[in-house]
Amino acid sequence: MSGWRKIRRANPIERNPAQLEIEEMEGKSLDWNGTFLISSHRISDIKLKEGRWRMRSGEDGKIYNLSMVAVITTLTLLLSAWVAPTYAQKKPQYGGTMAFAVVMEPPTYDQHRETTFTVTHSVAPHYSLLLKFDPENYPKVVGDLAESWTISKDQKSYTFKIHEGVKFHDGSILSSRDIKATYEKIIFPAPGVISVRKALYSAVEKVEAPNDQTVVFRLKWPTASFLDSLASPFNAIYRGDILAKDPRWYEKNIMGTGPFKFVEHVAGSHWVGKKNEDYFVKGLPYLDGYRAIYIPDTAARVAAVRSGRVFSEFRRFTPSQRDDLVRAMGDKIQVQEIPLISAQTVIFNCEKKPFDDPRVRRALTLALDRWEGSKAISRISTLKWVGGLLRPGAQFSLSDEELSRVAGFWKDIKASRMEARRLLREAGIPEGFSFELANRPPAMPFETSAIWLIDQWRQIGLNVKQKLFEEGAHYNALRAGNFEVSQHAISEFMDDPDLPLIRFLSSDKSPGNFGRYKDPVLNDLYLRQSQAMDPKERKRICQQYQIRVMDEMAYAYPVLWNHRIILHSAKMKGWKIMPSHYLNQDLTQVWLDKD
Repeated sequence: MSGWRKIRRANPIERNPAQLEIEEMEGKSLDWNGTFLISSHRISDIKLKEGRWRMRSGEDGKIYNLSMVAVITTLTLLLSAWVAPTYAQKKPQYGGTMAFAVVMEPPTYDQHRETTFTVTHSVAPHYSLLLKFDPENYPKVVGDLAESWTISKDQKSYTFKIHEGVKFHDGSILSSRDIKATYEKIIFPAPGVISVRKALYSAVEKVEAPNDQTVVFRLKWPTASFLDSLASPFNAIYRGDILAKDPRWYEKNIMGTGPFKFVEHVAGSHWVGKKNEDYFVKGLPYLDGYRAIYIPDTAARVAAVRSGRVFSEFRRFTPSQRDDLVRAMGDKIQVQEIPLISAQTVIFNCEKKPFDDPRVRRALTLALDRWEGSKAISRISTLKWVGGLLRPGAQFSLSDEELSRVAGFWKDIKASRMEARRLLREAGIPEGFSFELANRPPAMPFETSAIWLIDQWRQIGLNVKQKLFEEGAHYNALRAGNFEVSQHAISEFMDDPDLPLIRFLSSDKSPGNFGRYKDPVLNDLYLRQSQAMDPKERKRICQQYQIRVMDEMAYAYPVLWNHRIILHSAKMKGWKIMPSHYLNQDLTQVWLDKD
């Protein structure tokens, strides 16, 4: 087929990873505008013929081939699946301020302390990382402040060479001592300093800075995920001398080396950054600045995109919002989609009765009809995928068959709810027992999920009311244990089990676990999977870990996993979707097309 080229889409389709290959005439572009378009010719017919998917243009009658390397179950799915458009390469343009919507303000400015996307979306452009994930080739890791690195043969020593001449926004020069101080704050926080990811670095024995341009991490044991863990978008590099004076200074202040300098944060309104003219990557950023506008109301955020007040929102949109905006804006809007490393979960305060009883916790998951619920909820929200503690389809996740044997994921919902009622009777819980479900904004998916949960629990005789907190107050309640049952979002920046499974370690090992339980069995399983170098062995241990958390002890469990849909102005270029809404938010490569 001389003169043809291929565009490959490598995102999971429904439950299973698939790849869609589209063969396209050279020099012609592929766009998406509610249906597939090829060189502006609308497709009138798609069908399977002679083992190949073929589509016919309604305008020129020509046949174009679609080859599937994995099964796609329905024609609707084929038409709705996003294929990233390709365009003739256009030279990035300098200038302009990009405005985008954010649901709410960050609880604090300290990325080491917080777990919410509101921090990264507002704050990330001010900072650099040691390493970061490559937006063009996730999960490949590339250097940010790190110019190069080496790993010892025993995989217990990681040595990084740092770019020279990097300046903080106040003009001071960054050195390896700043990186050492940053990671010591994350890994070995001082009393009173919260670091929710310290458990991720439990293998680290010490961090060294032998000279100004070298930083070394010494490990107690090798771990396959260590390099990836250093690419955390939350590991902003702070000034070491500031941390020495006040390790909590960054909760209310900004001082980084990133592509944009801090201008202002007006509470309840916006956050503004301006171009860092001394940014160490020459020629970047392209933008003069950015403005994050805080818009709590969902309809108002959609209206802001439609009107052009903002170029995008980087969290996610619902399927109906996508369809409405595409119909209204046509080629003025672009769509990117991908399954997200993010799930809504139910967590318990295991110190409060009756939720200190695993029978009660187990009954609540048995009440949930996730398989049927996902079909309805996915039409009105971003919640879509049924899965365990690891993203569905990820290397070490539970398969559908394995999952269907776990409490709360049985395919027979009648039997599941009968068992739930039996457990409640056995635990002495009366019919009509009431409790509060702690929850927080934004409405999608938190409120959508809460309404569904309350209805599911009603069907086993429970009377549940929602108690809504503001985001900051909700996190404070979780940390203080001032809740019975709560919704909690687990959103991660990588699929490796070391990160998602940390949240369910004993609470004295992981500050990100608000369940207030201690379980040495889980702690041991976590270390064993982290150190397992054989993938089959690691998957087996990960399965044991998930079954203990979700079934045997029922400490916590996912409701559903999210699907990420991003809509942005066609004038916004240089940004690529990733499977985490924490990643690729420094805006370094983003530019505005003024033509």
